[in-house]
Amino acid sequence: MTNQDLTPVFQIQRMYLKDLSLEQPNSPAILLEQQPPQVDIDLSMAAAKVSEGIYEVTVTATVTAKIKDRKLFLVEAKQAGIFEIRHVPEERLQGILSIACPQMIYPYLRAIVSDVCTRAGFPPIILTEVNFQAMFEAQQAQAAGKTNPSN
Repeated sequence: MTNQDLTPVFQIQRMYLKDLSLEQPNSPAILLEQQPPQVDIDLSMAAAKVSEGIYEVTVTATVTAKIKDRKLFLVEAKQAGIFEIRHVPEERLQGILSIACPQMIYPYLRAIVSDVCTRAGFPPIILTEVNFQAMFEAQQAQAAGKTNPSN
């Protein structure tokens, strides 16, 4: 085996919409409401090894809009990517899967959520920028706090 065989590899193989759903359970009556909706946005991320050196990373946005206690709409979108990651030190792999990959996927997710809301007859919901680095560091700190009883 030559040194060239151990060159780190990080490249995207494919980007795709994994799942998309839209619900408008109280339409058409709720569409006549004049109040602005309360919008809640929940983001989550998952990574899974598909095969040796191949990983799927998924970023999910769940957007819920309500007027009073009645749901206006619910959008759930899962954008995924398949990445080839080889010859990367194990201690760096989690950061790549939790920071670099979601940063590449997220712009596609933002566009899909905005488009679905518009097509459903609502103003577009523009997801804010996300600092995946800070999110990852917070998760690491939280995990360290759970495993270390002295904190």
